[in-house]
Amino acid sequence: MNETIENLLHRENLTLASIKKRAFAFFIDEMLLSLLLVIAMSDSFSKAQTIEDIIILTNTYVFEYILMKIVYQAFFVMQYGATIGKLALKIKVIEIQTLANPNVIVSLNRAIFRIISEMLFYLGFLWGMLDPARQTWHDKTAKTLVVNA
Repeated sequence: MNETIENLLHRENLTLASIKKRAFAFFIDEMLLSLLLVIAMSDSFSKAQTIEDIIILTNTYVFEYILMKIVYQAFFVMQYGATIGKLALKIKVIEIQTLANPNVIVSLNRAIFRIISEMLFYLGFLWGMLDPARQTWHDKTAKTLVVNA
């Protein structure tokens, strides 16, 4: 682990959130966002008669879903330091330099690179599992850590 990060965690008496907690928070957030999408598109989904219709409908709204995920991630991380999934698991995102909730630019950066990581077969998340500081690509680009709250 980076010596600066290790010293920071020790000095501030912070502990990194476990991969297990982060994965479960991710699952909660994804289920919540998927549910919101289904509710928002319930009229369209009810008219779909085949699996192919549902797939076509889902593909039609991919951009809106990505935008929804970016806004969700950026807003909650900026406002509360955590998404609903992270809040439920008592973990939070902090900026390495300030130890505070990420500002709007950092939150947007993190949310956008999170989507990029998802699009690249979740390689950024795999990176986080192997990184000693548990920083995913979106944490590295935003200079953030996920710690126990």
